[in-house]
Amino acid sequence: MVEEQLIRRGIRDSRVLRVMGTLPREHFVPEQLQRYAYYDGPLEIGAGQTISQPYMVALMTEALELRGDERVLEIGTGSGYQTAVLASLVYEVYTIERIRDLQEEARKRLTALGLTNVHFRVGDGSLGWSEASPFDRILVTAAVPDLPPPLKQQLKVGGILVAPVGPRWGQILIRWKKHGEPDQGSAEELTDCAFVPLVGRWGYREG
Repeated sequence: MVEEQLIRRGIRDSRVLRVMGTLPREHFVPEQLQRYAYYDGPLEIGAGQTISQPYMVALMTEALELRGDERVLEIGTGSGYQTAVLASLVYEVYTIERIRDLQEEARKRLTALGLTNVHFRVGDGSLGWSEASPFDRILVTAAVPDLPPPLKQQLKVGGILVAPVGPRWGQILIRWKKHGEPDQGSAEELTDCAFVPLVGRWGYREG
């Protein structure tokens, strides 16, 4: 996976490559799909949600420009795979998931792997986690129509926000760097992508 799907497509961050080469991705997919765990594409994890393809996980993680001492907010825990990648690379992860059953399963997986630097919350991810802010980095793993204002406000000056922005079924992955308060920054388009929609006040309506 690392050689064929990540390095050949331009992923260069050695820490990201190391973590994704050792983290057991099969632990984060339903049992009946485990033989496809390293497949070059997204997989369903239940409740209408997916685990992103390995390349997209690597690209989004690399885009955060992580050093190792960051406090990161993740919007969309899902199966917990992206959460585990982040937790292996940074000081602390705060992760929000709207669907309680998914988050409970993710918590069990991360605990079994000994990843204890993760804080969990069930709720509307588009609102962020204000009492734990500001964050050094924010990663949104579901599509939003635009970058949610609360997330911009909860990011430190100099921080990075990565999110898929656009219509429900086809977006552009955006990296936004914050230059000043409350929400001054600059955006960079990274690649076309397709994520399930983020349901919430600053996301999409359910259905």
